[in-house]
Amino acid sequence: MKKILGLLTIILLTTLILSACGDDEKHVTVGAKNFTEQFLIAKMTELILVENGFEVDMKDNLGSTALRKALENDQVDITWDYTGTGLVTYNDQEPIADKQEAYEKVNEIDTEENGITWTNLSEVNNTYTLVMRSDQSDELGIKSISDLAEYVNNNPGELKMATDAEFANRPDGLPGVYEAYGFEFGSDQVSEMSYGLNYDALNNDEVDVAVGFATDSRIREYDLMNLEDDQQFFPSYNAAISMTSEVYENYPEIEEIFEPLAEQLNSETMRELNYQVDVEERSVQDVAEEYLSDNGLLE
Repeated sequence: MKKILGLLTIILLTTLILSACGDDEKHVTVGAKNFTEQFLIAKMTELILVENGFEVDMKDNLGSTALRKALENDQVDITWDYTGTGLVTYNDQEPIADKQEAYEKVNEIDTEENGITWTNLSEVNNTYTLVMRSDQSDELGIKSISDLAEYVNNNPGELKMATDAEFANRPDGLPGVYEAYGFEFGSDQVSEMSYGLNYDALNNDEVDVAVGFATDSRIREYDLMNLEDDQQFFPSYNAAISMTSEVYENYPEIEEIFEPLAEQLNSETMRELNYQVDVEERSVQDVAEEYLSDNGLLE
């Protein structure tokens, strides 16, 4: 009888120990959208979490809506998303240009209504931008959208622009730019085309101005100039961590772990990293590891 009791005691203690060990395991699923920038930042997230004792599963190559649904349904625990997307697309709010205000607003709504917490706001702002060839920008002295407006008003009909159809017609696209900056291209000066072809048209001297996204690798590839949005018209699309509030509460150290990365990343850096993958055809793994190691974020 004593032997049986002793055996049962050992089994019970072993079960408790194994259970306690299981409770100590830190496990999260990292999600990412289906483009280079997201692959890179998700890989960095995975590497940093693993180095800090987390077990990580990856769910990448998801569309924006699919990723958000996965986060809401606890199929993904943590991702990097964009403040403007969080406000406008997910929560049907008006866009906000100020990055801090946009970040605080989307975090407030998501925390209260959706069980999602935003942390670690970065300087990566993948918002709309107007771009020109750098040599022409220098030649004409156009460094900002205000400079462009002044030049177009003083030289009507001279410059041509390429844009996709959506940006050409949406209120927070070209019509809004015209209103905010007080100028307008003539209808015969604007060519509508599929996004991506606008960069080629600009690079081939077919147009003088094109709409783009601030961290697109083709800006680096074609040596283009991002015109400063000096009136802060375009909404903020700054990258920040978006995670379930449960994970945020269970692992409060995550916010601190990612502070150095969020402080170092910016649009120019992200554009360069995208370039290394898209144009130089380096692997996401190699580019992410190299960046983290070179900047003291990974041992």
